[in-house]
Amino acid sequence: MPHLFDSYQLKDVKLRNRIGISPMCQYSSDDGMANDFHLVHLGSRAVGGAGLIIAEATAVEPRGRITPKDAGIWSDKHIEPLHRINKFIKEHGAVPGIQLAHAGRKASAARPWEGDNSLKDSEGGWETIAPSAIAFDDDKLWRVPNEMTRQDIQQIQDDFRSAAVRSLEAGYEWLELHFAHGYLAHSFYSPLSNKRTDEYGGSFENRIRFLLETTSAVREVWPDRLPLTARLSCSDWVEGGWTIDDSVELSKKLKVEGVDLIDCSSGFNTNDNKNIPFGSGWQIPFSEKIRNNADIATGAVGLITSPMQADEIIRNNRADIVLLARESLRDPYWAYHAAQELRKKNIATLPIQYASWL
Repeated sequence: MPHLFDSYQLKDVKLRNRIGISPMCQYSSDDGMANDFHLVHLGSRAVGGAGLIIAEATAVEPRGRITPKDAGIWSDKHIEPLHRINKFIKEHGAVPGIQLAHAGRKASAARPWEGDNSLKDSEGGWETIAPSAIAFDDDKLWRVPNEMTRQDIQQIQDDFRSAAVRSLEAGYEWLELHFAHGYLAHSFYSPLSNKRTDEYGGSFENRIRFLLETTSAVREVWPDRLPLTARLSCSDWVEGGWTIDDSVELSKKLKVEGVDLIDCSSGFNTNDNKNIPFGSGWQIPFSEKIRNNADIATGAVGLITSPMQADEIIRNNRADIVLLARESLRDPYWAYHAAQELRKKNIATLPIQYASWL
């Protein structure tokens, strides 16, 4: 049986264990630029022993930022600071990954601790785009986006392609497409937010078209030797919305387009969260079902906190990797502590400067 501290090979990339750091927005960039905060934030978790470090949602164009302080990779100027961070991550034994994103109708927002709703133009906000002109929530708090034209769709797909090229130049070895959480791609495939009547709306096949075309555009420039992954919201948790069965079928099609692993999240395409069963490991069944029914590797997310819990997910083949978010903020050295608890001390990776003391 595999266990949490087994290495994991995907394409030509080998993770030293099955522990990944999930992308978490830090809202700490100016004009999309990475800085010393990001070096310390991501670098500490590499030093702490995780096998994979995925940088936060990184916008492929300025309009695709959630907030004005989001990370970006729409310009060549973003490459050098990211390369510096990735060099440090690799020096400490982890694999650097990036999540490419476009926020769609949830863009132009205040940071969570500043209100978490749309910014007005006078507050530094901007016009947003989406498959349909439907606000994320109450249109007194959220902008009504402009419905995307075919030209808009082509431009955004070109932006994803260009961002993938820059990601490679910046030294990333793992690329994730953010197709979840109510952002642009999710708002295409969910019937709750896509009311189009052209070839990008209506039927299941039409609603997933944007994702498949975007994936194909990225796969053209992202080397086949490196993992290409996608994060899905596997259920909208709303009647009449996207379902796990839809996600299984989409995962099969993404695999054909060259996706190697599905990062299985859910929800957040609306503010209706009453049906979401928040709790320990609440999204693991999505990972397990997609892995078994779509024959594709998966990553498990969602309130994974204890080493025994994480190890059980891997041992019982419910996912191929586990991705930690909040727990890694509480403890950047979670992997090291997990190795101690699971009696895998001999493979707990720490830099020699720390290990000699401990």
